[in-house]
Amino acid sequence: MKIFKKSLAFAFLLMLTTLVSTAQDVTLEFQNATTALEVVQKYTKALQAGDVATMNAQLAPDAMIYGLGGGMDSLTVAQHKEYFTSSTTNYKHSISQELYLPVKVTNNWNEGEWVLSWGTNTLTNKATGKTIVVPFHTAGRVVNGKIAYLRYWYDMLNILEAQGFTITPPTN
Repeated sequence: MKIFKKSLAFAFLLMLTTLVSTAQDVTLEFQNATTALEVVQKYTKALQAGDVATMNAQLAPDAMIYGLGGGMDSLTVAQHKEYFTSSTTNYKHSISQELYLPVKVTNNWNEGEWVLSWGTNTLTNKATGKTIVVPFHTAGRVVNGKIAYLRYWYDMLNILEAQGFTITPPTN
């Protein structure tokens, strides 16, 4: 029984050592933090100005964008341009309560230099003047001064309810 307990303790220690050695490293201070932050902020300011060309100029040529339109589908840079051309034609975007956090991740599947952002996007319909308040979060990986990967998360329920949709609970 002593040998079993010692073997079990050794196996646990070995597993713990493996877990510790493969842990990700995250830092808030890295060489390109200021540049990455500026690129993402320029992208956001361009959205507020309705300047889709400047938004797209912040994207790498092969960038992939996820989460727009509430879906999990990806958009290419050209599709991103189409999406925001339509959006800025119909809505004025006003971003408030912004918070940006540049982080660098190493030794993990999401390795890279990222800028995380949070805020509120108030959309004003240009035709009706009606507003929709949309809390959001984005995560953008910046490579060589361009956004190579961008993921959006936002409250779709606010948008749907503002358009007149309702949620009906299931009947039991």
